[in-house]
Amino acid sequence: MLSLLTFERIAKKNGVKRISKEALEEAREIVEERGVELAEHAVKVSRFAGKKTIMDTDVKFVIEREA
Repeated sequence: MLSLLTFERIAKKNGVKRISKEALEEAREIVEERGVELAEHAVKVSRFAGKKTIMDTDVKFVIEREA
């Protein structure tokens, strides 16, 4: 699980002066859900290709395919 502080730092680096705890929690949930979806798809791609190890190319392929 990613910390709220991580999301607060990202927001502040991008010019946000203040952000509510609820907004940080929502951002964290969305990123975690998306990460799980990408991981699941990358596993399917890797297994289909007969590989046991998921490589960065598998993740990139999934991201490009969904875009």
